[in-house]
Amino acid sequence: MEQRHLGRTGLRVSRIGLGTLTWGRDTDEHDAADLLKTFWEAGGTLVDTADVYGDGEAEYLLGRLIEGLVPRRDLVISTKAGSVPDPDRRFDGSRGHLLSALDDSLARLGTDYVDVWHIHAFDPSTPLEESLQALDLAVSSGRARYAGVSNFCGWQLAKAATWQLTAPGTRTRLASTQLEYSLLQRGVEREVLPAALDLGIGMLPSSPLGRGVLTAKYRNSTPPDSRGASEHLAPFVAPYLDDTASRIVDAVRTAADGLAVTPLQVALAWVRDRPGVAAPVIGPRNAQQLTAALSVEALSLPDEICRALDDVSAPVHRYPDHDWSTL
Repeated sequence: MEQRHLGRTGLRVSRIGLGTLTWGRDTDEHDAADLLKTFWEAGGTLVDTADVYGDGEAEYLLGRLIEGLVPRRDLVISTKAGSVPDPDRRFDGSRGHLLSALDDSLARLGTDYVDVWHIHAFDPSTPLEESLQALDLAVSSGRARYAGVSNFCGWQLAKAATWQLTAPGTRTRLASTQLEYSLLQRGVEREVLPAALDLGIGMLPSSPLGRGVLTAKYRNSTPPDSRGASEHLAPFVAPYLDDTASRIVDAVRTAADGLAVTPLQVALAWVRDRPGVAAPVIGPRNAQQLTAALSVEALSLPDEICRALDDVSAPVHRYPDHDWSTL
């Protein structure tokens, strides 16, 4: 698998990442082992997790697998901290919480460092510079090699990155940002992606297949073994089952038919090769789904297909994102 630099850093990652959102909950140890081994054998390196995935079980499971299945040195492990199961405070970006969460993640993973550590979300109750200082301490102590943020909007990302570049002392440059990005969700193109491109921050798109909808499997009905049929994941899929999404899925199917590939391959290739994207993170349920996704490695979409998909999925971006004199 082709490797790409993560933002303006020397770290290289596989241009497809393996996500572990369902590990330890919907994905058991046997399936997780098959996924990790298949991914590694295909040349994949980037494995993304978080301290809250499966209430910590995803990290624990990944740690058990890298102990005996895949060499630690062959993986780029990314994890996140800052989300908390508190109905009154969804995010805790305090320095104390973040650093404690990192230590807990390292213990579950069975490693003394992670390659990339992300603040999971912006915490309006904590001064941003305090949250960012946790990243600096994590890197300076060797517990994290690189740092990034997740689910930051445009101004939050620009403020965080600028602070890290200009504040006094030794600061850790932001390497990456992780947000949802697909043909069904192009909101990051409004401000986040332009900021990331300008600041040299690598984009790690989550849900690049539109929460599974872009595979076209929901076009006529909801498969009984799909996430859309799962009681706890159905609300996650539901927003992308509307008429707008249906038109985009039909366009993806048309493109796939013309190229003699699958809708999954078209949708994943589109987001993988967008400017600023380092590696979309996919969350297959089993090795069969993963193998189907990894087959995109040999596919590059023709320019005319990209333009057609851009047009049919174009979000409404007007003032002030476009030149005001043309409006």
